[in-house]
Amino acid sequence: MKAIIFDWGGVLIDSPAQGMLDLFAQEFGVTPEAVNNAYRPFGERFQKGQIEEHDLWEGLCAALGVEKPYKPLLWEHVFEQVYAPNEEMFSLASTLKDWGYKVGLLSNTESPTVRFFHQQGYTMFDVAVFSCEEGTAKPERRIYQIALERLGAKPTEVVFIDDRVDFIEGAQKLGMHTIRFENPQQAKQALVALSIPIGQ
Repeated sequence: MKAIIFDWGGVLIDSPAQGMLDLFAQEFGVTPEAVNNAYRPFGERFQKGQIEEHDLWEGLCAALGVEKPYKPLLWEHVFEQVYAPNEEMFSLASTLKDWGYKVGLLSNTESPTVRFFHQQGYTMFDVAVFSCEEGTAKPERRIYQIALERLGAKPTEVVFIDDRVDFIEGAQKLGMHTIRFENPQQAKQALVALSIPIGQ
């Protein structure tokens, strides 16, 4: 085994989705469900970098019948408020890198959150692949191939950790080893079962 690829939201950090919906709902004076329904037609294109944030707000606010937000970086501002790192998983990623494994990040995410990611100065990732920069997203085959190419690893040499079944299945179709994330202890035990020593 040469490399371990981590998902971001739901593995390395608590899933930000509900917290962001709640804050957007407060911003627009509507329900979180209304925001979610209005966002759905734009979400995939936003995550693939096919539209910009201002395009999102124009379409979403028109659907909600509200004024566009006056905050120029609302998405990043809200994401920052709900950002909750799982320190045990970040520590695990650092340990694996120190032990000679290549460490990757593979995330379906939007350009404002990528900007926030780079501001954090994380050093444990050899490769970070984001859907909005590649024009493809999990579980599409191409985004996994991009991560493998940049890590210089074959699918059978890689473990992919994600909390979503469909994203796990996408990696399995390429022949990658996978761990469906539940909690840090379970993930560590699963790595040990794959003969990756982590001091357990």
